[in-house]
Amino acid sequence: MSNLTSEFSKNRAINPLVALLEQYPTLVVDGALSTELEYRGCDLRDPLWSAKALIETPDLIRQVHEDYLAAGADIVITASYQATINGFMQRGLRREESIALLHRAVRLAREARDAFWKEPAHHTGRPRPLVAASVGPYGAFLADGSEYRGDYGLSETQLMDFHRPRMAALLEADPDLLACETIPCFIEARALVRLLAEFPTAWAWISFSARDGAHLCHGETLAECAAWLDACPQVAAVGINCTAPQHLPALIRAACTVTDKPVVVYPNSGETWQAESHSWQGVSVSTAFAAEAERWYVEGARLIGGCCRTRPDHIRAIAGWVRRLDRKSP
Repeated sequence: MSNLTSEFSKNRAINPLVALLEQYPTLVVDGALSTELEYRGCDLRDPLWSAKALIETPDLIRQVHEDYLAAGADIVITASYQATINGFMQRGLRREESIALLHRAVRLAREARDAFWKEPAHHTGRPRPLVAASVGPYGAFLADGSEYRGDYGLSETQLMDFHRPRMAALLEADPDLLACETIPCFIEARALVRLLAEFPTAWAWISFSARDGAHLCHGETLAECAAWLDACPQVAAVGINCTAPQHLPALIRAACTVTDKPVVVYPNSGETWQAESHSWQGVSVSTAFAAEAERWYVEGARLIGGCCRTRPDHIRAIAGWVRRLDRKSP
């Protein structure tokens, strides 16, 4: 092993989330990226969804990252959820161009974080923010809604083969960890964890989408998945995202009973997607969202943020509550 590789391995030997949670009781995850881009005028009616903005409006992605950091996010998630080499190449890009776009997703988040952290005033009461590179499920690439079903009909090996080139490209850009998110089924989580072993210095959280207070979208229980993940050394945290907020207390309790890993939660705003009308319905209230976040903390969640339809105001409300906790200075 080269000295550089040895040093890199040494620096990545400690779970980056646990290291921060030893100093801070809670870490704030950012909010939605894709729906925030739509709020700001992006037309994402495209199989690439937010990955389309990597091609067309990268500066706007960086601005959204900056706004979440200013709102109080301790972790920003890259615009790579629906970005895959396969998907870009289907649009006519060369493989090298596709890989470069994945690198760009991480670079935009890192640039936003580094610019934010240059200001000493931002250091008070919070850690240096982390960059989590998003790894969305296979169903996101299909863009047919199967990311909320998990009925792919693929083996673990086939799922590993799909995720491998994207994971490699994202890690080349040096994020702090991976966010394997909105995973609807146990088989895909197992595939991602097996794949992590091919990148021994990498950390990832595994975050599932759930259909109720006990089950993943595909039907397995969160408890059985979290129990299995508890023994996986490169899994930095286990949790739930892109799920209705009312299901979180029961899901958090289920996870906390079977794993000692940090629990990460970042649900939708409370609005629900109506596929028939292609619209969101319901009410999103940032102050109520922060009150719910306190409940999730009491249940055991230690990383808290938002997913679809949450905005910087939601994160600002969560961060305002979190900063009132007894947060020690690093």
